[in-house]
Amino acid sequence: MEAGRATTHRIAHRTCPLCEATCGLAIEVEGDRVLGVRGDDADPFSRGFLCPKGAALGELHHDPDRLRQPLVRRDGELVPATWDEAFAEVERGLSKIVADHGRQSLAVLLGNPVTHHLAPAFYLRSLIRAAGTRNLFTASTVDQMPQHVVSGLLWGDPSAFPIPDLDRTDYLLMLGANPIASNGSLLTAPDLPGRLKAFKPRGAKLVVVDPRRTETAERADEHLFIRPGTDVFWLAALVNTLFTEELVAIGRLEPFVVGVDEIRVLVEPFTPERVAPLCGIDPATTRRIARALARAAAAAVYGRIGNHTVEFGTATAWMAAVLNVLTGNFDRPGGVMTSSPVAARIDDRAPGGRGYRIGRWKSRVAGHPEVNGEFPAAALAEEIETPGEGRIRAVLSVATNPVRSYPNSARLDRAFAGLDFFVAVDVYVNETTRHANVILPPPSALEEENYELTFLGNAVRSFAKYAPPVFPRESAPGSAATPQAPSEADLFAKLVLILRGEGAKADPARVHDALVEEYIERECRDAEGPLAGRDPGEIRNALAGLSPVGKLLDLRLRTGWHGDRFGDRAGGITLAKLAEHPHGIDLGPMVERFPARLATESGLLELTPAPLVEDWRRVRARLEQPRPADGLLLIGRRHVRSNNSWMHNVASLVSGRSRCTLLMHPADAASRGLESGGQAEIRSQAGRLVVQLETSEAMMPGVVSLPHGWGHDLPGIRMRVAAAHAGVASNALTDECVIDVASGNAVLNGIPVEVGAVESRA
Repeated sequence: MEAGRATTHRIAHRTCPLCEATCGLAIEVEGDRVLGVRGDDADPFSRGFLCPKGAALGELHHDPDRLRQPLVRRDGELVPATWDEAFAEVERGLSKIVADHGRQSLAVLLGNPVTHHLAPAFYLRSLIRAAGTRNLFTASTVDQMPQHVVSGLLWGDPSAFPIPDLDRTDYLLMLGANPIASNGSLLTAPDLPGRLKAFKPRGAKLVVVDPRRTETAERADEHLFIRPGTDVFWLAALVNTLFTEELVAIGRLEPFVVGVDEIRVLVEPFTPERVAPLCGIDPATTRRIARALARAAAAAVYGRIGNHTVEFGTATAWMAAVLNVLTGNFDRPGGVMTSSPVAARIDDRAPGGRGYRIGRWKSRVAGHPEVNGEFPAAALAEEIETPGEGRIRAVLSVATNPVRSYPNSARLDRAFAGLDFFVAVDVYVNETTRHANVILPPPSALEEENYELTFLGNAVRSFAKYAPPVFPRESAPGSAATPQAPSEADLFAKLVLILRGEGAKADPARVHDALVEEYIERECRDAEGPLAGRDPGEIRNALAGLSPVGKLLDLRLRTGWHGDRFGDRAGGITLAKLAEHPHGIDLGPMVERFPARLATESGLLELTPAPLVEDWRRVRARLEQPRPADGLLLIGRRHVRSNNSWMHNVASLVSGRSRCTLLMHPADAASRGLESGGQAEIRSQAGRLVVQLETSEAMMPGVVSLPHGWGHDLPGIRMRVAAAHAGVASNALTDECVIDVASGNAVLNGIPVEVGAVESRA
């Protein structure tokens, strides 16, 4: 330390923004440097738990490859530019595309990191509206779109996910999920290892069904191998058993549930004996599991990405929901519940709502119906490459790397190279953004206010935690006179103004103020809302002094079910109160929210909505087909040190032995003359790769596993650590022509492949 310079050593508390677990952090800071990150022992939700990703947050913040100023393409090269220059280039490029080809020539792409930040949560709807295009593509259709569809059609709210009540359940049946590695998915519950460890002392049981004996399966009471992509048949057999053995018992929600008899008819052919050859689970085990679910004091069926990214992803999610309802475990403590987030209203109102629709418009080339307002990620390349009116010629992407996450990476890479204009909001020059005309880097997560609005909406407890920025936003390097980089809210507001035709020089405060005013006016007009009849000016004055996102967050908190309602409820939650509790406030477990939360037009929980019954024909047809010839099926896998492609540029997370290997059962390797540690060639209908082989008894015979998000070996990327640990791009093997029809979800698991010696290509 320099002589006479006062120390700035401190501990900053906030929530980790790197996965869904929302673990509390204690960040040791000296001046403008992160010295270390540990779990926050005083956080009542995570209780000190932290995985390697959270511990590496300082490395991510200080990563020299992380962009700190915009890049603009000049003479074919991406070169540094000022923010004014970058926004002017965005205006020039997008305005020309829209003027020449119309707004349907523009596509908006969103990645899952946006869900960790406040500004996207509040501004993306305005951005999409300003873009005026139906070409919306997000990470949802390479992930969880089947659950959106099932939630929307069954109970009317596509964002109301069924969450297993881990801390109170007696029996958890888990399929296609590995929360020990993922830290949870559509399930916010920090310290999953600790929560699962607590099962045995209270007599609860965990059963894991997966083609790989995962890290979670190793800790389970029972693990069942299942053939990839066949979970839907097995779940239907469980439902069949409930009916044949008269085990259906819906409980208190029975007056609000319709379609039970129709479900009985649909699953009648799916007997345990009939599905056993397809899925590989013997009939006696199937019946035993069905009885255990029905007889447990409280049970939950939880399926995730291994269930959703398959050919029958929506049907699989549907059968899981049906099981939870028919066993009386839907919206029940210890069963599956929908979250009770602090920043949400929970009204005791009559059931019923607007319902949920899909297919309101269709994609230009293949006619894919929209789902949740978006098109399948698998359709992006064809929409860029296929000539004709409405062809996508320009892309605005936010925190996404589709060349490494969407199906058929080679075709996508060519498609992005052929765009007329491409604007990326991203912190790296990666496999996709290397094609951009402009890259706008948002601030580091440590330079922004922190509240996990999205993921606390999927939490097993009603928890709230706010943190101010750890550091001020950086100025662009190279000149002390360079203005401070814009906040994330200002960045999105600028893009909104450009897309609305108001220009790059328009004041972003116009967007900030409009969002706040819109919220206040709506709440004050709502005769049944918490601010009914209040003076908008009074509410506006109470927000004075807060940042734009701070105002919007305070509005959500204070009008939420624990909020102070701007003084009408003493002791209620406010942003100021959370600032006084830096470790967060725990307000208890999930609460029953049905039937009041039913938002279907009928006001009922509809077990057999027409789109799902129609899609079931595909499932029934597959049941009638002979079992396919023996061959290898490819599945993905997750590692606790990895979270999509952008986490691979942190040295501590990619150090040690390679984790981008092809896992294969030893017997499968031996029959092909392959040895662990050697190279193998893997081929699918879409492409081929050469990859290091690793044999493991944890693999089901006939199944191989390769992680996604790797393949950092393309020219032009500026991620030096990732390039030194390139791995291979598993999405080169995925076929964009094969999707889950009902949801548009990509098929990333259960892909037929051949594996052989590398020289076999000759």
